[in-house]
Amino acid sequence: MGNGEQIHGRLLKEGFELNQCICNALISMYSRCGNIESAFQVFDQMEDRNVISWTSMITGFAKHGFAARALEMFRKMLEKGTKPNEITFVAVLSACSHVGMISKGWKHFNSMYEVHGIIPRMEHNACMVDLLGRSGLLVEAMEFINSMPVMADALVWQTLLGACRVHGNTELGKHAAEMILEQEPDDPAAYILLSNLHASAGQWRDVAKIRNSLKKRNLIKEAGHSWNEVKNMVHRFHVGDTSHPHAQEIYRELDQLAAKMKEMGYIPDTDFVLQDVEEEQKEQFLFQH
Repeated sequence: MGNGEQIHGRLLKEGFELNQCICNALISMYSRCGNIESAFQVFDQMEDRNVISWTSMITGFAKHGFAARALEMFRKMLEKGTKPNEITFVAVLSACSHVGMISKGWKHFNSMYEVHGIIPRMEHNACMVDLLGRSGLLVEAMEFINSMPVMADALVWQTLLGACRVHGNTELGKHAAEMILEQEPDDPAAYILLSNLHASAGQWRDVAKIRNSLKKRNLIKEAGHSWNEVKNMVHRFHVGDTSHPHAQEIYRELDQLAAKMKEMGYIPDTDFVLQDVEEEQKEQFLFQH
């Protein structure tokens, strides 16, 4: 983000602070870097906003958990007479999903075609499955999928499978995994999600079978990682990574933070550690994730 801030400063000096395209890019940049207030400051200073300006800001709020602000921004957008597009509704539905606003989610989904003439795409259907699934309404999510005018793609089934993992519905999860593998038989994500579902239920034999199937098919899921920028240097971490030159210091700090959190009443939810190991080891994995 440091480089982006420097470019922003240079643009201000050159007199481009009110350029619509530049402001839209700055909103997107700050939002994606996690500085949502700087993004809003740019948005708030704009004199001429278009659908991209509004959608970028709504998306930023939604992605960072500010669902109420995202929906309020959407309301103001409509009041100003700006017509939303398909991307706007992905952000709006995502905001509803993250905080479990089921009725509002249905309202906005139905308004897409009825009010704005926008035909829902697969991304919007996936958002609705996510909204219902996060709230534990797995049967309703399945009914929604069956009512779709088009065949659900792998994204929709992956969303349902993820919800089944969270809520422990193994049977429905198996069905979702089968539907994914019918469409994308070489996608390792479906195998991993199904393996995690069995692991959460303690079905370690099934976990072993799925992992063996992955090996036989020579399918490898890319390991997740995160970045952290400090003094214009980007540091990259994997789960349990020890390759960083300051790894010991980092883990000591994490241990101290974990101890303080426990003193304040935090109880680690080790159900999300999907490995057949002792409870103490699960806690360690959880803090290093």
